[in-house]
Amino acid sequence: MVERHLKPRGIVDERVLAAMRKVPRHEFIHPEYREKAYSDSALPIAEGQTISQPYIVALMTESARLAQGDRVLEVGTGSAYQAAVLAEMAAEVYTIEINETLARRAKERLARLGYANVHARPGDGYLGWPEAAPFDAILITAAAPRIPEPLLKQLKVGGRLVMPLGENPLAQELVVLTKTDHGIEREVIAGVVFVPMTGAVRK
Repeated sequence: MVERHLKPRGIVDERVLAAMRKVPRHEFIHPEYREKAYSDSALPIAEGQTISQPYIVALMTESARLAQGDRVLEVGTGSAYQAAVLAEMAAEVYTIEINETLARRAKERLARLGYANVHARPGDGYLGWPEAAPFDAILITAAAPRIPEPLLKQLKVGGRLVMPLGENPLAQELVVLTKTDHGIEREVIAGVVFVPMTGAVRK
């Protein structure tokens, strides 16, 4: 997967590539799709959601520019595959899932696979995890119509918020928002297609 799909598409961070090699993607998908576990494709999981294609997981992780001691918040746990990749690179990962069934299964899966540095809970990720803030990086794994202000407040100065932005599935952009002393710097990474973020972000 790394040699065939990630390196040729420009993923160069060796720590990201090492994490992608190590995390067993087949453990995060339904058994009927296991033969496709290491293809570069999104796959269905429970509750009408998907596990992102490996390239997008690697791209978001690389865009977060993680250091070994970082504390990371993920909004949208899903299968917990992205959380596991983050856990290989950061000190602590906090992950929130709005769907309680997915949140419960993800927590059980992470515990079974030994990811003790991942803290998972159900909830609306728009509100973040205030008691664990501030974070060095925040990743949102669903497309939001606007930038969640509560998450920017929970980001350290110098921290990065990586998220797909846009209502139209044909016009979403993966952006990196870096918090500075003078405001927010925005960088567009790529065009993407994600499931929509739900909850308070829609109010």
